Amino acid sequence: MVRMACPDDGPALAKIYRPYVLKTSVTFEYEPPDGAEMSRRISQFYPKFPYLVYEEKGVVLGYAYAHPQHERAAYQWSAELSVYVEWDHRGQGIGKALYQPLICLLERQGYYSLYSCITQPNPVSMAMHQRMGFSVAGIFDNAGYKMGEWHGVGWLIKFLRPFTEEAPAAPLPVTDIPAGEMERILKGDDSVCRFS
Repeated sequence: MVRMACPDDGPALAKIYRPYVLKTSVTFEYEPPDGAEMSRRISQFYPKFPYLVYEEKGVVLGYAYAHPQHERAAYQWSAELSVYVEWDHRGQGIGKALYQPLICLLERQGYYSLYSCITQPNPVSMAMHQRMGFSVAGIFDNAGYKMGEWHGVGWLIKFLRPFTEEAPAAPLPVTDIPAGEMERILKGDDSVCRFS
């Protein structure tokens, strides 16, 4: 089941994230954050942005969230997405199960553009994003050094709605989505989303 994350999920998210930090260059962090830091990160972005967890039988097996793509005011209709799945549960559709409602929530909030930054090479993540409607916007070669080598990053983009000349309304907090709609979206019903 997919639900909104809360600060109490911090230790579970830290456990999921730890091997990605220590074993891979998927993330450019060198030191794995602890549960308190992950709790702070959840609180930092929610409720402006969704922060979701995937849970089975009370165990958190993955998480996905959105955050500002940049801080300047004109970027407020753009969001950057990330997803992490428990190491031994990769390849079981959990990433998609998290991304589908995350994208739908962002569309309902009023966001226009979604971005994902993927360390290269990472064909599995690239393929998953492209199946979810993202396209490659560009590759930044040699953007970061980790695990004894330089890595590029691929920037992927997905547009959620048509662009118009009119000034758009500011995106709503995710908590402004009506409870019934929220429940349907978290259960995987994306019929309430118009463009995603």
